[in-house]
Amino acid sequence: MNSVLVASHGTPGALAAEQAAIDLCREYNAPLHHLLVVPDFWKGMMGDDWLNNAVTRIRFGDYVENQLTQDAATEIERIEGICKQADISYSSTVRLGKPATCLIDAFVKENCDIVVIGSPRPRGEPGYRSRMDMELLIRSLTIPLLTVPHPQR
Repeated sequence: MNSVLVASHGTPGALAAEQAAIDLCREYNAPLHHLLVVPDFWKGMMGDDWLNNAVTRIRFGDYVENQLTQDAATEIERIEGICKQADISYSSTVRLGKPATCLIDAFVKENCDIVVIGSPRPRGEPGYRSRMDMELLIRSLTIPLLTVPHPQR
């Protein structure tokens, strides 16, 4: 195995996917490429209903963008640290867009042998469902896709 691609953003399901990907990397002495997707619904988040002037909208947009950047950096540092301790070569990409499309693009660019993702969050669990387009993903991948069960199941 030449490379493992994991899509993770730090939720419980994504953490389960990370662990499975790290286990594969250890077993096959393969590098890990981490894809963190910021769903594109954030792009238009301006809160226009309560932001009543352009300056306030710009400041709020900058705040959201800075927060997302900090969150992504924290996740990358966390996973990079885990890989460093396990002596696994690590690289990462952060993308803004639709999760399936970003994952397909990363698969093409990274020339990996397997893609690892977490399963959808169970109903009743808190958080946003980013709506991975599984049909598009399965049709587009030419390598194995490992979907790791959510730890709450």
